[in-house]
Amino acid sequence: MLQRFARIARTAAAGLRSVVAPAALVRSLDDTVADPADVYSDEEMPTAEAIEEAAAAYTEAADQARAADRRKRQAKKTLGRLPAGLYGRFLVERTRTSRQTPDLESIRATYERLGLGPVPMKDCAASLRITEAAPAAVVEPVVRPVLVAA
Repeated sequence: MLQRFARIARTAAAGLRSVVAPAALVRSLDDTVADPADVYSDEEMPTAEAIEEAAAAYTEAADQARAADRRKRQAKKTLGRLPAGLYGRFLVERTRTSRQTPDLESIRATYERLGLGPVPMKDCAASLRITEAAPAAVVEPVVRPVLVAA
């Protein structure tokens, strides 16, 4: 019973993280990196309107991509357990992939066996993060009526 509750809690937390400000949940203060070498020069800089339009288009497309990924994962849960075959107008089959990934456990074991120390790693390319800034709070002056004694 406890394991089932823990699984439900993890699933709910993951769903919440993917919907409610996912970037804000993993952001830290020191995760920014330097600009790449090919940033715009002062002469090439687009207008503020063009930048806002591009940023809005980017964030909208990112939101749509996340929603599409969620739908794809949901559909794959059903389809992934089907045996190969023809289902209505859809053929379900499994094929080999040409993608490969290094076997890090084997590499670590080889490094350890040869006394080479830890496996060298390098950082991935920096991710582009676009966040809509909150509008600046406008402070209105407080007007207090002046009472004059008669």
